[in-house]
Amino acid sequence: MRILFHTCCSPCACYPVAELQKLGFEVTIFYYNPNIWPVEEYQARLMELKKYLAALPAVKIIEGDYENTKWLEAVRGLEKELERGKRCDICYKLRLERTARLAAELKYEYFGSSLSISPHKKAEKISQQGQTLAKKYGLEFLDRDWKKLGGFQAACQIAKERNFYRQNYCGCAFSVRTQKTNNKIQE
Repeated sequence: MRILFHTCCSPCACYPVAELQKLGFEVTIFYYNPNIWPVEEYQARLMELKKYLAALPAVKIIEGDYENTKWLEAVRGLEKELERGKRCDICYKLRLERTARLAAELKYEYFGSSLSISPHKKAEKISQQGQTLAKKYGLEFLDRDWKKLGGFQAACQIAKERNFYRQNYCGCAFSVRTQKTNNKIQE
């Protein structure tokens, strides 16, 4: 069984990749994250992911294009939405659709994503979108809420043990703004 598995960073990928390998999947990571800003953050996450995957030679990686302008156009008018709002729904769909389309082109049987490992992401929305895209592209969507059953805690522990680079925001320019606002409130 082959799966094209979307991820945004090593901390989010580590637990699901281990679980996928236990299930017998041949895993290829797809790093497609046009939402991440600035480009230096995008590159830092990619470099950390490559460093992590270098220790897992059975796991391949495909780098998608950095299409931040495309993402900004897709979420235009939703800049003031809170995290987990309509902007995030569009962001999930953009990344999941690109993953499904590539999986179909490359003849994978499955596609999936680590997005649901975050407690800040809506697993039910990711599930709905994944199932819809699976039908559209003739694939199976590996539908998992990775944060359940201790998955988020396990990922945090692995990230700490391996000293992964970890960011304190989801990745987009608008979540940076939200993070800065939250930090001021906490000070």
